[in-house]
Amino acid sequence: MPIPTPFHSRTAALSVSHEWRDWSGYLSVARYAATHDAEYYAVRSGAGLLDVSPLFKYEITGPDAARLVDRIMTRDIAKCAVGQVMYSPWCDEDGQTIDDGTIQRFGPQHFRITAADPSLRWFQDVGYGLNAQIRDLSADLGALALQGPKSREILKQIVTQSDDSLDALKYYYLTPAKIDRIPVTITRTGYTGDLGYEIWVERRYAEKVYDSLYDTGRKYGLMPLGLVALDMLRIEAGLLLIDVDYIAATKADIESQKSTPYEIGLSWAVDLDGADFIGKPALQRELKHGSEWFFCGLEIDWPHLESLFATHNLPPKVLGMASRAAVPVYKDGYQVGQATSITFSPLLKKYIALATLKTQYAAFGDDVHLETTVEFSRQQARACVVKSSFFNPKRKREVLA
Repeated sequence: MPIPTPFHSRTAALSVSHEWRDWSGYLSVARYAATHDAEYYAVRSGAGLLDVSPLFKYEITGPDAARLVDRIMTRDIAKCAVGQVMYSPWCDEDGQTIDDGTIQRFGPQHFRITAADPSLRWFQDVGYGLNAQIRDLSADLGALALQGPKSREILKQIVTQSDDSLDALKYYYLTPAKIDRIPVTITRTGYTGDLGYEIWVERRYAEKVYDSLYDTGRKYGLMPLGLVALDMLRIEAGLLLIDVDYIAATKADIESQKSTPYEIGLSWAVDLDGADFIGKPALQRELKHGSEWFFCGLEIDWPHLESLFATHNLPPKVLGMASRAAVPVYKDGYQVGQATSITFSPLLKKYIALATLKTQYAAFGDDVHLETTVEFSRQQARACVVKSSFFNPKRKREVLA
């Protein structure tokens, strides 16, 4: 049975819909009102506040902490400065992706890793023989994602002390700070593709920090954010979701369900010139011979979709929320892949999808066809292969000082 997060007393009081989802064993609000539209638009025009406490959180310290993180991650940890955050996948011995998450570096031998799935046992196995300690902080820390163009302004109103000015805090960097004299860590990170921050706080102070953020943020159009709207936002940003856009190597039933970082659009997060991480030899071979699959975006041809529905005197019918049901993608009548996350983007006014296609059919600008159902019959709507990041505003990375 799902358990409450450190912010449950606040999120439950704000939820009118009483619609919950199980996120890693925690109760998480799906949407706060009868519809999620206002939450979606709040993030793109003002700010949204999301409880991300269900993320698994691990602290790694000790003389060999950096060696251990280097052995786990496909990134070169030597390039991660103190005060920086890195995003990375990690793999098994065959180079197949187990999970992906962030690495926060607090000191030369002090790291915090976030993960979607429980990873303690794997980290311990990889660290066997090293002088490094791994501590599971998942239940000890609450985490809030403050996302949207007004998020910086909101934080500046309530942060009473920080090592760095929020105007100067770079994308994927962190700063220790205080909110109403409560110690927190602020990272300039998020899962919406917009300007945003994540606030990490001890469980005992969680409610006070939530109140401060929410009460101050309401003047800037802040709304609590649920998982339904978040799904649409992360698809617009082209961000992967484990168990949807790829299957963790540890959960796959058959070998063909597994994916390497190269096959899920994370080639930029693989540093073969760095340390000897788990799976490196396999990824070196893949780089040499090429990858079977390619992760990309699809823009569905709306006029063509309209014509398919028009044969039945119907307007196009698409979900007002994201779909996680994988559907086939075709080229010249043959299936060449699948679309795993699909949504209509209210901001972009486009029907978009994240997809994995056979590499030879995934050139940007190529036409493919996405399976869709029209009046109980399977049809194929024309789509164009594009980059997976549909929404990437300048403000996400912009530094003001």
